[in-house]
Amino acid sequence: LANSIVVPVVVLDKVEDAIPTAKAMAAGGVDTMEITFRTACAPEAIKAVAENCPEVLVGAGTILNLEQCKLAVEMGAKFIVSPGFDAAVVSWCIEKGIAVTPGCVTPTEITAAVNMGLKVVKFFPAEPSGGLNMLKAMAAPYGGVRFMPTGGISPSNVGDYLAWNRIIACGGSWMVPAKMLAEGNFEGIKKLAREAVDTMLNLRFTHLGVNCRDEDECRGAAATATALFGMPSDELSMSIFAGTPLEFMKAPGRGTMGHVAIATPSVDRAVYHLSRRGAKFDES
Repeated sequence: LANSIVVPVVVLDKVEDAIPTAKAMAAGGVDTMEITFRTACAPEAIKAVAENCPEVLVGAGTILNLEQCKLAVEMGAKFIVSPGFDAAVVSWCIEKGIAVTPGCVTPTEITAAVNMGLKVVKFFPAEPSGGLNMLKAMAAPYGGVRFMPTGGISPSNVGDYLAWNRIIACGGSWMVPAKMLAEGNFEGIKKLAREAVDTMLNLRFTHLGVNCRDEDECRGAAATATALFGMPSDELSMSIFAGTPLEFMKAPGRGTMGHVAIATPSVDRAVYHLSRRGAKFDES
């Protein structure tokens, strides 16, 4: 769930939409799917994805009681999400080794979850309950707990939530709109999934590093950039920065010409998702 960053909340009216929806999201970079128990076909939809889409981590949402929970797991759900805290559901999931994320919106509920051994809870409904500021204030006494906010999460605010290191992932329904499902627009769902990942990775250019032949060339280039653009000079052991955008290396470093630095809120998440897009990483 942490690698996925976002957990799509999917409401399906037809079992036959389950597999193409899962494959469309996975193709867009989202490999987690929470199918809600709000419709009659939910159990069969979970089974279809579990059996036919091994690349997707499928779970069950809107679980209200133990009976639904057991049925969801029997059908192949790998995790359980509920709108509220139910001790019977949580206890059974812990006993069976099933990841469970109950909805908690008060200190009383978080305390109950913590006392049962949980480290992750769902903050629901997030925005109507006061949003990120409310969550930060309420979470202060619970240092070891992380949260999955759901409810009112959208492309406009998901970045704010994910910037806080206590957020494991965000739940949201905007990637799988009911209209697109009704129209069978799975290409549109794929596009929304890709846009969601791009938004949450928040990749942005930081600086360009230029390999110089030697220290003299490095100093000359840095001095020119500083004089031309009015950028402050900052000398380090291996390079000289001209402001933030330009770095001149005192000797050739990695890369034939130099390097490009890209910033992201989470290196681990970026490595996970960019690897799935074909990037190779030299961790050394």
